[in-house]
Amino acid sequence: MQYNYSSMRDYKTGWRGSRMSKHRSRGLRWALLGSASGLALGLFSLTSYDANALRIKDMPLDLPPPELAETARIELPGTPADHLAAAPAPVTAEAQPRGSWHDVTVASGDSLARIFSRQGIPPRQLHDIIAGGGVAKKLTRIYPGQKLRMRTTPEDGLLELLYEIDALNQVRITRTDDGYDAQLIARVPERRSVRAAGKIDNSLFVAAQQARLPENITMELAGIFGWDIDFALDIRQGDQFALIYEELYLDGERVGTGDILAAEFTNNGKVYQAVRYTDKQGRTDYYSPDGHSMRKTFLRTPVSFTRISSRFSLGRKHPILNRIRAHKGVDYAAPRGTPVKATGNGKIVMRGKKGGYGKTVVIQHGSNYSTLYAHLNRYARGLRTGSRVQQGQIIGYVGSTGLATGPHLHYEFRVNGVHRNPLTVKLPDAAPLPRKYRQDFKLATENLLAQLELAKTRTVALQDR
Repeated sequence: MQYNYSSMRDYKTGWRGSRMSKHRSRGLRWALLGSASGLALGLFSLTSYDANALRIKDMPLDLPPPELAETARIELPGTPADHLAAAPAPVTAEAQPRGSWHDVTVASGDSLARIFSRQGIPPRQLHDIIAGGGVAKKLTRIYPGQKLRMRTTPEDGLLELLYEIDALNQVRITRTDDGYDAQLIARVPERRSVRAAGKIDNSLFVAAQQARLPENITMELAGIFGWDIDFALDIRQGDQFALIYEELYLDGERVGTGDILAAEFTNNGKVYQAVRYTDKQGRTDYYSPDGHSMRKTFLRTPVSFTRISSRFSLGRKHPILNRIRAHKGVDYAAPRGTPVKATGNGKIVMRGKKGGYGKTVVIQHGSNYSTLYAHLNRYARGLRTGSRVQQGQIIGYVGSTGLATGPHLHYEFRVNGVHRNPLTVKLPDAAPLPRKYRQDFKLATENLLAQLELAKTRTVALQDR
């Protein structure tokens, strides 16, 4: 090929133009090739997202070098996830839990072993569940009327178990590769404050029923003031009470009661008030409005809501021996089997028969105080000489062993070995609220005390109608 240039300028211009044309031609060829390969790659990507989408068949592709293939792509509308969603995922067998559910109601005399046997569950699986300890041990304390839900198969036995302890707590047992996993599932209820008040004409129980108090709240009320008031001896006609307590709700339905938040009891003209307070360390107790603990070192009485059949006396005539014999304690008449509580923290120094006392427990409280509980029908399980007990812990049950004309508890209180009248002896106070919490305590309880006044006002208004 020959070029004819009329001048050097034309020569340079023609040479430069020819050279640029070659570059443009080469760039255009690569651009077209890149576009074609990009289209092919885009369509190929489409087929990877949906098996039913457009497929490329028998289409020869001249792919560009790798460095150009990465930049020559065609953007499809939407995202890869949109294309994947178009094809429904197949449903696998694992998506559906194996086995079938069975509802079992615990019958009288039932045990977990019997229930498992009726459901065809191997005994080994019951052993594996209980051997795990912890939460699973709650299954050993099932009661008639409670319900169990089980998911089982003939081949695998137990796969899952649900045990409803109460409306708020449930135990869940699940089969795993390593055995069984036990979890306690606790539901958090809604707490609503309720005000109540009443006046005693006959007994605390009757007045509480008239005020529509649940029985457990009545017992808790007596427990709060049990260090200052003997509910077997001190209750008088005309005594009054007022309180604020919690009711628990789940899904709008009442499922139980919570704690007493504040309470007042007027006994023989003397007013006692208590408010519930939790300090910054998480310790909760009941205190008087000035921050003194309602708790004393000793309970006033070891049994609840009984009558006194014989008082402390140094000149009482013994009903069986028929002669004058000092009665250095108090007798509480109560039905056989009534629980007897330790009146203070201490150590059992004697548990056994003691002459005319019959079955007896003696507790030492530190170095200065001791208490005696006699004529018991039987002892609480797990306690023996040397056992440590807490205030309010059940140590035995009312009976008539020894020299006794009928079921009752004989209770003695000694200070440095000397008998004192349990009904009148001054009981040492527990430690007051630490000074560093006093300001927070005042702020936290002011509203509760104001609500107590409203509860009392409501009661007076109802009585005046």
